[in-house]
Amino acid sequence: MAEAAGTRLADPDVEARLARLDEVLEGLEPLPGAATEAVRLLTEVYGEALARVLDQADEQLAERLADDELLGHLLVLHDIHPEPPERRAARAVERLRPAVRERGGDVEWAGVEGETGRVRLKTSGCGSGCGGGGSDVTDAVREAVLAVAPELTAVEPLPSTPAPAFVPLTTLTHRGAR
Repeated sequence: MAEAAGTRLADPDVEARLARLDEVLEGLEPLPGAATEAVRLLTEVYGEALARVLDQADEQLAERLADDELLGHLLVLHDIHPEPPERRAARAVERLRPAVRERGGDVEWAGVEGETGRVRLKTSGCGSGCGGGGSDVTDAVREAVLAVAPELTAVEPLPSTPAPAFVPLTTLTHRGAR
């Protein structure tokens, strides 16, 4: 399935090629020598080429390159992404926020502790028992954060503190008045 020169691949085509590449690379793992070394060397050369492009880019272009999903992943892979991992992770959480809110909850980035990303997950109404939604959200957040910031070793939710129960002031001031 050759593409015409200069034709860009649509995102689904890129994803299909990446999936196939993963399969091919897994098949190369047990092979000694030349094939795996060729892949490693080619990856290093492409990484150097990307680094040189980034060196020539002004700040606006560097941001645009880093914002592109495919290029952003390549910049992370080659350890040349212009944004620090914490900022990339915070942006990934912000992108997930609307979907989490649609499910009746909320998520916010709480920072990094060591090599572990921290998030605050909030659920409303039904608590954590909404059909396992809490763990689904946690898994989705973890996957999104580690995809853009693989330098982090884990992503964990902070323990949620329950909202204080409402106690009418009259019950405190008129105790036993009757």
